[in-house]
Amino acid sequence: MPTLLGQRFTRNELLRRVGDLSQIAGIRMMTLAEGPEAGVRIADVRTGSGLRFQVTLDRGMDISVAEHRGLPLAWRSAGGDVHPTYFDPRGLGWLRTFPGGLLTGCGMTFAGAPCTDNGAELGLHGRLSHLTATHVSAAHEWVGDECIFTLRGSVRESAMFGENMLLERAVETRLGQSLITLRDTVTNEGGDRTPLMMLYHINPGWPLVAAGARLLMNAKRTAPRDEEAQKGMGSERTFTDPVAGFREQVFYHDLIADQDGRTTALLHNPSLPLALFVRFRQRELPRFVEWKMTGEGTYVLGMEPANCGVAGRAAERRSGTLEFLAPGEQRGFELQIGVLEEEPVIAAFIETNNLT
Repeated sequence: MPTLLGQRFTRNELLRRVGDLSQIAGIRMMTLAEGPEAGVRIADVRTGSGLRFQVTLDRGMDISVAEHRGLPLAWRSAGGDVHPTYFDPRGLGWLRTFPGGLLTGCGMTFAGAPCTDNGAELGLHGRLSHLTATHVSAAHEWVGDECIFTLRGSVRESAMFGENMLLERAVETRLGQSLITLRDTVTNEGGDRTPLMMLYHINPGWPLVAAGARLLMNAKRTAPRDEEAQKGMGSERTFTDPVAGFREQVFYHDLIADQDGRTTALLHNPSLPLALFVRFRQRELPRFVEWKMTGEGTYVLGMEPANCGVAGRAAERRSGTLEFLAPGEQRGFELQIGVLEEEPVIAAFIETNNLT
């Protein structure tokens, strides 16, 4: 039974009060029309709780603009939701068309730093975020007094004489809730054993990222990526105002799963009070990467569940940690992104999930 404006409603009680459910919530298909964003299809989703987000159907079904009760949740780059035809896959070219947003997908066959792997020149973070979705559908379904909104689509990464990987994605949310559930199934439809690298680049920004905010998790250990990150050890989970000339710092956190095999990381800004969390299955996404980038303009935190590191595919292969899909094999990934408000609710969530 959804809670709206602090009251619980049955389906009939709610529908007596509105002309159509779209008055409160729903999924609306749109197409952007200006500049380098022109032609990009989006699905604008409202849940009725104050959560609103946009899924970019021509950008790997990523989640772009996101807000809660009018407050922005995600950092946005100056480029915006650039049409994938502008994508430069070479080297660091990915950064020219990186929109930020609540979720940017990295993968499917490579992610992380540019490298040369088995003779192939691979750019930053793969092609997933620049692939267009097909077989897109949007629906809402009442199950008793619960209303479920689901957006589905398929994204393919393929090349003649190369990989043929199919990602089938479902984005689900519910009326009156501030929770997004993402369910991905990746299938190797090619004839060769193919690398599988998946990283979910979640990008909260101001005002969630601000002086006094904290990143909370249940971690066994934390390791810096490099010398620059080593300088930030001890303050990797706290934040200041924007710093001129700040250089990115990347940390690997070894998280502890709960009894259900899931693990959680939460960004909490007590001055709002508001928190954003990501929750995922550790067996599917065993690594958690933190990208701390608190410079001027580029003032963002990356919360990144992954099945790989960010040193690139060649490094994963050398370390023996590179994952593969055999022909016909499937792999599923599920994660949740949620918003919490009010300090008692946030405090209870932190305690329940043993976050520090």
